[in-house]
Amino acid sequence: MLVRNFYYYLANQDELVKQYNGKYLVISDRKIIYSSPDDADAFKKGMEMAGLGNFIMQLCTPGEQAYTVKCYTPRVVFSDVRNRQKS
Repeated sequence: MLVRNFYYYLANQDELVKQYNGKYLVISDRKIIYSSPDDADAFKKGMEMAGLGNFIMQLCTPGEQAYTVKCYTPRVVFSDVRNRQKS
C-alpha cells in the first residue's frame, strides 16, 4: 500500500506541485488527506487520520530530487522504488 501511495505521487507530481508546492503531503489510499508546510504537523495529522503504517508523507516539490518517501510503519522494508517504476 505504501508503494502505491508513492506511485500516486509520482503519477500526479506535476499537478500536485501546482497546488501544494513546498508542503508536506499526507497520502493514504492514493489520495491527499492533508497538507502542511510543517513535517511534524503533517505526521501528527497522518497518524490521527490514517493511523500508523497507512500513509506516506511526501515533500511536494518539482523534479526527481523530490522522489523521497518516508514510511512510518512497524514493519520496515527498504527498496528503491525508482528502479521498479521504470521496468
